[in-house]
Amino acid sequence: MSTPEPQSSSPQPPGPVSKDRAYRSPAGVSGGVLVLALALWLGIDALVSGEGDTRWKALAALVFLVPLVAAYTVRPAVFANDDRMRVRNPFRVIVLPWARVESFRSAYTNEVFAEGGAKYQLWSIPVSLRGRKKAARQEDRRVAGGAGGAGGLGGGRRRGGLGGVGQFGSRADAVGADGPVRAEADKVMDELRELWEARREAAESQGDVTVRWAYEIVVPVVVGAVALGVLFGVG
Repeated sequence: MSTPEPQSSSPQPPGPVSKDRAYRSPAGVSGGVLVLALALWLGIDALVSGEGDTRWKALAALVFLVPLVAAYTVRPAVFANDDRMRVRNPFRVIVLPWARVESFRSAYTNEVFAEGGAKYQLWSIPVSLRGRKKAARQEDRRVAGGAGGAGGLGGGRRRGGLGGVGQFGSRADAVGADGPVRAEADKVMDELRELWEARREAAESQGDVTVRWAYEIVVPVVVGAVALGVLFGVG
């Protein structure tokens, strides 16, 4: 008679956490990199060739400007997975489990609302009114082409032209491929809404909203501003 194998009492490892989808504005990042390069070039030149208190002013300006420019250009991002979304804004990081998200709003800015009415702007997903007008014109042509029978093929080609890597470096440009033409930022918001609606009731999506100040940005900006004030006040 065979004996049953003993059952392991060790706890099972948790399931894999879904990979984050990252949403950034390439235009903001590339612009920020150019501004940072220019600021570093001018600042380092002043440190090397400056005289008197010019070097100290250049150093204080770098301490103030570099993190400030990075905060508004390179830093902003939205990360989303099956459990929650993490919003990295210039001076704060907000983690919102899907169960605590109440709604999204897209007007002149893109925003997420948490339970209780707290509102957080999505800095890395800027609204482009020009992009919306362009998408509306493309949608009008697509509808007109579809109504024209043979012209529908042309409309499909125009819609397909929106494929590839989108403005936000995500798969959001595929959202709505069989529906109306949408601006890139609106597609990203559609994807976030769909993920929220699908996962807000999941047990893994529970938890509390957390907000953390980005002291790695705030502290040098304040120190640089104070140093510049003192140097210009004394000089």
